[in-house]
Formats: sequence, structure tokens, C-alpha cells
Amino acid sequence: MELPWHTRTIYTSLSSTFTSLILFLTTSPSFFLCCLSIDEQGLALLSWKQTLNSSTDALESWRSSDPNPCRWFGVTCNSKLQVISLSIKSSNLQGPLPSNLQPLKSLKTLVLSATNITGPIPREFGDYHDLAFVDLSRNQISGDIPAEVCKLSKLESLALNSNSLRGAIPANIGNLSSLTYLTLYDNSLSGEIPASLGQLQKLEVFRAGGNQNLKGSLPAEIGNCSSLAVLGLAETGISGKLPSTIGLLKGLQTIAIYTALLSGTIPDELGNCTDLTKLYLYQNSLSGPIPPQIGDLQNLQSLILWQNNLVGSIPPELGRCKQLVLVDLSMNLLTGSIPRSIGNLANLEQLQLSTNQLTGVIPQEISNCAALTDLEIDNNELSGVIQIDFPKLENLTLFYAWQNRLTGSIPASLAQCRNLQSVDLSYNNLTGSIPKELFGLQNLTKLLLLSNELSGFVLPDIGNCTNLFRLRLNGNRLAGAIPAEIGSLTNLNFLDMSNNLFAGPIPAAISGCDSLEFVDLHSNALTGGLPESLPKRVQFIDVSDNRLTGPLNPGIGSLPELTKLVMGRNRLSGQIPAQLASCSKLQLLDLGDNSFSGGIPGELGQLPALEISLNLSCNHFSGEIPTQFSALEKLGCLDISHNELSGNLDVLAALQNLVTLNVSFNAFSGELPDTPFFRKLPLSVLEGNHGLFITNGPATQEPQSRATISALKLAMSVLISVSAVLLLAAAYLLLRARAVPSGEADDTWEITLYQKLDFSVDDVVRSLASANVIGTGSSGVVYKVGTSNGGTLAVKKMWLSSESGAFRNEITALSTIRHRNIVRLLGWGANRSTKLLFYNYLPNGSLSGFLHRSGKAPVEWESRYEIVIGLAHAVAYLHHDCVPAILHGDVKAMNVLLGPRFEPYLADFGLARVLSGGDTGHKLECVRFGAEYASMRRITEKSDVYSYGVVLLEVLTGRHPLDPSLPGGMHLVEWVRDHLQRKRGAVDLLDGRLRGLPDHQTQEMLQALAISVLCVSARADDRPMMKDVVAMLKEIRRPENEQPKDSSAGCAAAATPVRKVELRGSSNCSFAMSDYSS
Repeated sequence: MELPWHTRTIYTSLSSTFTSLILFLTTSPSFFLCCLSIDEQGLALLSWKQTLNSSTDALESWRSSDPNPCRWFGVTCNSKLQVISLSIKSSNLQGPLPSNLQPLKSLKTLVLSATNITGPIPREFGDYHDLAFVDLSRNQISGDIPAEVCKLSKLESLALNSNSLRGAIPANIGNLSSLTYLTLYDNSLSGEIPASLGQLQKLEVFRAGGNQNLKGSLPAEIGNCSSLAVLGLAETGISGKLPSTIGLLKGLQTIAIYTALLSGTIPDELGNCTDLTKLYLYQNSLSGPIPPQIGDLQNLQSLILWQNNLVGSIPPELGRCKQLVLVDLSMNLLTGSIPRSIGNLANLEQLQLSTNQLTGVIPQEISNCAALTDLEIDNNELSGVIQIDFPKLENLTLFYAWQNRLTGSIPASLAQCRNLQSVDLSYNNLTGSIPKELFGLQNLTKLLLLSNELSGFVLPDIGNCTNLFRLRLNGNRLAGAIPAEIGSLTNLNFLDMSNNLFAGPIPAAISGCDSLEFVDLHSNALTGGLPESLPKRVQFIDVSDNRLTGPLNPGIGSLPELTKLVMGRNRLSGQIPAQLASCSKLQLLDLGDNSFSGGIPGELGQLPALEISLNLSCNHFSGEIPTQFSALEKLGCLDISHNELSGNLDVLAALQNLVTLNVSFNAFSGELPDTPFFRKLPLSVLEGNHGLFITNGPATQEPQSRATISALKLAMSVLISVSAVLLLAAAYLLLRARAVPSGEADDTWEITLYQKLDFSVDDVVRSLASANVIGTGSSGVVYKVGTSNGGTLAVKKMWLSSESGAFRNEITALSTIRHRNIVRLLGWGANRSTKLLFYNYLPNGSLSGFLHRSGKAPVEWESRYEIVIGLAHAVAYLHHDCVPAILHGDVKAMNVLLGPRFEPYLADFGLARVLSGGDTGHKLECVRFGAEYASMRRITEKSDVYSYGVVLLEVLTGRHPLDPSLPGGMHLVEWVRDHLQRKRGAVDLLDGRLRGLPDHQTQEMLQALAISVLCVSARADDRPMMKDVVAMLKEIRRPENEQPKDSSAGCAAAATPVRKVELRGSSNCSFAMSDYSS
């Protein structure tokens, strides 16, 4: 039956109200929870659960139907059903810390570690009065440490490490009188360590490393923490002296204050810390001597003081620390001899004394360190004969003594160290032969003996070193044949035996070196030819300057990875095998100065990667240039001079990237190609081809019989030309003085493009406004210009004062070379008054702007490393892969442009020029280019090396070369030199934004700093070549599987530092300084 309308209305209204009530009850947690039977402890925990955003099942057991939370996950109760512990680890809770746990009146333990907790520490924590253990580590907690935490008088352990906490350590931290464990490391805390810390007499562990903004000195009150066992302040801004009160801490076991700003001397009182086992004070600015009281530390196991400014001798008292396992005093200013008492350290495994000023002989007593695995004494001034009794060191795996003044022979007893893996004795004065016993070391991977005075033979026993990876014997006086047994070295990757007296053939067995990639045998007396078969992985072969004979074996074409083949200055003959075209990755081919004959195979024109150089000069090639050569579009240098070639040069007109060309002394004929490149070729590269001519006359010199007439005609022509030029110039100046200024174009535009571009030159000119300026250089101003198709160009308008020479320089240099780190010239345009260069637009501006103006410089070392090594590759390409070499002349951060991923591009070639014997110097800016620019000495590639060194310093220090804040008006190079001469810590030179990085990265930066110092040496002869700079930079970067595992600064405060022996700075220098590839 249908209800009356008023009854239906009342029913509908009641139904709606009831529905709303049900909805409220089911969606209101507080109302819902208060109506359940669970106790108030459970209510508080459930209320906190409601604030979490987690979808994890970790808290699935937290049910409101339970009478209490005692059976919930992470909850522990006592016999009275009072919650005493809330402990949840490694769960994804996603939410804030609880601020409502006051009902948990008996809560003693609160552990929420690695639970993705965010937000600040609630001030309500001060209300949890019974808390004894708090662990909130490894979360994303932010904000300050609230002062209310310091009201927890029963607190024994507080772990807040590995969060994002800011602000200062609370000043009243000393109120936590029961505290035994305090870890604050890996946060962003600032301020100073409060003096009230000294009130914590029960404190055993204090670790606050990894807070880079933690400043000030370690308070003297630390000496009152009488129970302290671990003190960790690594990778902080802690400065000043270590307080002498540290000697009051009799129970101290670990001091880890490394990569900080400590200065002053190591206090003598440290000798009172008789329980000390680990002393890590490396990478500071500590000065003065190592106190002899260090010998009182009878329990000391690790002493790591590397990279400070410590002076004086190594105290003999160190020999009393019988428990020592690791001693690293490298990269200081220590003098005197290595104390003989070192031999008392029977447990010593690693002794690292590299890069000091130690003198005298290597003490024979080191032989008593029977546990020794790593001995590194390189980069000192040690002399005399190596008299170590190596048979006693049966555990030795690494021995570095390079860059000393050692004499005598390599002791054969070294081979009795059967576990030996790496030996570097390079850059000494060692004589005699290489002991054959060394070649019996099955574990040896690196044998580096370069630049000594070794003689004798390399014996067949070398084949027993089956694990050998790197063998460098270059720069000695070794003779005899290269033993065929070298083919047994299947793991050999790098072989350099150049600059010796080796004779006989290259052994065919070398094909057995399956892993070989680099072979350098140049400058010996080798005979025969290249073996028929070579390792398939080989990339670089240099056998130049030998006595090789016979034809080039066709088997050379079976090397798919070959990039550089250098065989010049030999006696090779026959024809070039067409199979060479199968080397599809070949970039450089040098067969010059041999006796090859026949035609040049057209297959060479099919080498797609041939872009650096092709040298076929000084041979007996005949016939015409193959038409296939027109496909060598990437080729930069071509030398086919001094042959018997004929025909015309038309095929070369297609080689758009040519930088240098030499076709002299052949039998070429016909008209020269009418291209800008050929129009600017000097006559010297064309002479000796009497049939060549250009439209207006011969391209080469007349025969001798007509020389006198030609000379007279030339003289008359010069006089007439000069007179005409003077008259025209005078007329032009007179007309210009009377002319009315006009805004119209002076002349029509001449445009040359090296790739297809869609733009109007008039549109480009209209865009050359001040609002579009993106940079300036030595030769012009650069504008950002949009094109009609939506693209963007960088257009350089040359300065009027330098446009002619600089304009030609840039076109000459950039129109023909191709390198991934050199800016690409797209074309140019010119009329009577304006000269423009068109480049790819690079969005991130210059390196200088990026470092000093934008505030966006990459903090990570990885980005900076890629920039500096990319720039080094670019400069090395100009110096070593371009023939003749190109001097850039203006390497600076402003001329290094950054691409979309911050990849570097060297730009501004306005001062660039091809180097030749007739070059003379410019007087340019001494700050950037070195002393030879300030004087009128001849400028060489070493000037670019100096400039590169300044850029490298700029990247490492973050300072402009003319930074006005540097003291005394010094420029950057002077400041760095002064800093190092004053024996201050090198780490202080690094950009503050690079502090606190993993230890192996810090080591890479410091080694890069050492390379930069080499580059800016006052004497040009002391600077390395750019190819060696590249090799050194490569060597400081270890392969991924050799990098140490990242460890937080705080973790390292109580454990052995990340810096393992195989990654330590001094031994890395062994590769950077002696083991670089040529």
C-alpha cells in the first residue's frame, strides 16, 4: 500500500539522517577507536598508524579488536601488559614520527630504523621520560634536534645518524647524564660541538662524521668524557688543534678525524691514550713532527696520517708499537731516513711512505716485517742498492719504489715473494739485467721498469708470467731478440718495449697474446716484417723507427679493433695489401719513409674511420690518386709527398675535413682544384710537381734555367703591386673620409657552409643585438640566433681589430678537424665590414660561467672529471693527432663550452696556428699561458699544457684564475704554489663543494691536482705532453670493479677507512706518473 505523502517525507528524512550517521561513524577514526575495548596504549599506537601512508603489511597485526597491543608486530610488553619497547626496522612506514605516545608510560626502547620516516623530531619526545634507547637512524628525518630531547635523563643510547637533520647539536646535550652512545653522523648539522659534551662522563661512542658544516675546534672539555672509546668526526669542518686534554682519555680506542681541517701539531699527550688501536688523522693540515710519544701506544694497530704537512723524521719510537698492522705516512714532507726500528713490527702488513722527502737507503731491517703485503716507498729521494732480504717477505704482493735514486741491480731474491702481483721500479738508475727469476712469478700482473739503465736480454722465462697484464720496459738499454715465449702471456693487455736496443724479428708467437690491445715497439733495431697473425683485440701498433723489411702482410686486415698503425721509418717494400681496408676502425695510418711501390690501393678510400692522418710519404708509389679517396670525408691530414704519383688532384677536392695536405715532389699535373682549401695552400706542399698550375699561372716554381728571369719578374711584380696597393689605399681613405655614414650593408655576403643550414643571413644580422649576447672571446662576441626552422645557432661576430687573422685561423683550424670535444664550425659568412662564424649552439654556456656565475656547477666529481678529461683529449688531439700539430693558444675555461649533458667542447680558435719550425712567439697573458708568453720565447705545445693546467686548477678549486679574494693579489697558480710551499694540506685547495665525497674520489681529485701542478711548471720542459696528461688522468680513474665500496663518513669513524692499499693515493700515482700510455 502506498504511504501518504507526509509519511513518505518523514521516512526519507530519517533514512538520510541515519545514513549520514553511519557514514560518520565508519569514517571517523577517533570516534571509531574510542568506542573499542582496546586500552589507551593501543589507541595511541593506532592513532599514529593512521598518520602513516604506507601500504606495507608490516602493521597488519595492529588490530583494534585486540584488548592490548602486546602481541602486535614490533611491540614488547612487560608482565603488567605495559608497552616497554616499540622496535620496527627496515619497513616502509612512510610517515612522521609519533608525537602521541605519552600513554606508553613505561616505554624504554623506541627503534624506527630504516623505515622511511619523514618530517621533524617532535618536541613531544621530551615527554617520553622513561626512554633509554632511541634509534631513528637511516630515515629522512629533517629539521633540528629539539632541545626537549635533552630532558630524557634516563637516555643511554641515541642514534640519529643517516638522516637530513640540520641546525646545531643542542647546547644542553650535556644534560643527558646517562648517555653512553651518541651517533649523529651523515646529516647536515652545523655549528660547533658544544662544550657541554664534556659532561657526559659515561659516553663511550661519539660519532658525528659526514656533517660538513660542523665547524670550530674540538672542545678541550672532551677530555672529561672519561669513558670515551670511539671519537669519530671524519669529513667535517672541524678545525684548529687537537686539544691536549685528549690525553686524559685513557680508554680511547679509535680516533677518526680525517678529511677535516685540523691544523697545528699532534699533541704529545696523545701518547697517554694507551688503549688506542686506530688513529685516523689523514687529509688534514697537521704540521710539525710526529711526536715520539706515539711509541707509547702499545695497542696501536692502524696509524694513518697521509696527506698532511708533517715534517721531520719518522720517529724511531714507532718500532715499539708491536701491534701495528697498517702505517700510512705518505704525501707529507717527512725527511731523513726510514728508521731501522720499523723492522720490529712483526705484524705490519702495509707500509706506505710514498711522496715524501725521505733519503738514505732502504733499511734492510724491513725484511723482518714478515707479515708485510704492501711496501710503497715511491716518490722520495731514496738511494743506494736495494738490500731487502725478500725471501723473508713471503706475503709481499705489491712493491713500489719508483721515482727515487736507487742504483744497482734488481735483486733476484725479489722473485722469492711468490705472491707478488705488482712491481714498479721505474724512474731510477737501476742497472744490470732483469733477473730471470722474476719471470717465474705466477701471480705477477704488472711489471713496470721503464726509464732505468737496464741492459741484457729479456729471457724466454717471461712466458711463465701467465697472469701478466701490463709490461713496460721502455726507455732502457735492453737488447737481443724479443722472446717468442711472450706469446704465452694470454692475459697481457699492454706491452711497451720501445726505445731499447732489441733486434731480430717480431715473434710470430705474439699472436697468442689474446688480450693484447696496445703494442709499442718503436725505436729499436727490429728486422723482418709484421707477423702474419696478430691478436684480434689489438688497437694500437707502433713499430716505427726500426729496420723492418719485406712486404706488409695481408693478415693485417684481420684486426677489427685496430685504430692506429704506425710503421714509418722502416724498410718495408712491395704494395700495400688491399686487405688493410678491412680494418674498419682505423683512424691513423703511417707508412711513411719506407720503400713501398706500385699504386695506392683504392681500398684505402673505404676506411670509414680514417680521420686523423694518412701518411704515405717518402715511398715509391706510382699511378694516380685512387678515385675512392673522395670518400675519406673525415680525414684531417694527408701526406703523399716524395713519391712518383701522377695525374691530377681533382679527387682531393672532396676532402672537406682536410687540415693539412702535402703532395710535393711527385709528378702531378693539371689545374689545382678551385676550392678555398687549395687556394690557401702554401707552395711548399705543391713544389716538385712541374705540371701543376692554377688558372692565373703555374702552381710550382720554374725550372732552374729560368730562375733568374723569374726572380726579376717577381721583383718587378712586387714593386708594381705594392705601389698599386698604396695608391688604392690612399684613394679609399680619401673617399671614406668624405663618405656619408649609412646603415646599409657595405657589400654582398660571401657564404660558405659545411653542412646544410636553413637560415637567412639578413635574419642573422638582425639578431646580432646585445640582448642575444651569450659570450665573448679573444677574437669576437658570440650571439644566440634562432633560425626560421626553429633551430638555434651560435654566431661569432669577429672584432674589427683582429678579424682578418683570427677569422682565417678559426676557419683553417675548425673547418677541417673533427673531434668529439672540439666545437664544430658549421660555416662562415663575410662581407666588406663584417665577418661571421656559424657554430652549433651549446645550451649550458661556458665552463667559466658554470663554475663562477650560475651557482649550478656540478657538485659531483664525476661531472668535473668528464669535463677535464674531455678537454684534455681535445688539446691532445690538436697536438699529437694533427700533422703538423695545432697550437690552440687560448685554452681557458671561458673557451670551454658545455653541451646538453655538460660534455666539454673546446672553442675560440682565433689564436690557433699550425706549429712549424719557423713559428715565433706572441706576447700574451702570463697568468694563463706560462712564463714563455711573458718573454719572447718560442711558443710550443707546452704553452697549451700550461693553460690546460690552469683550467684543471680552476675546476678543482672552484676559483677564477684572477680571483680578487686570493691574498696579496696573487693569481690562482701563484696561490696554489704558495699554499703547497708553505706545507699546507692539499685538500684545502679543493672546492668546498667537492668535500665529503667518497674517499677514492677525493684521492682522484688530489691526484688530478698533482697533474695540474705538473702542467703549470715554470719551465716548459718540466711540463708533460698532453697525451701524457690524458694517460695520467685515465690512470687515476680505476675500473669499476677496483673501486672501494662507498662507506659513509660516520661508519668509517669506527672502522678501517675506505682507503685500501690498491686504491691509495701514492700507489695510484705509480700508475699516473710512471705507467701512462704513450
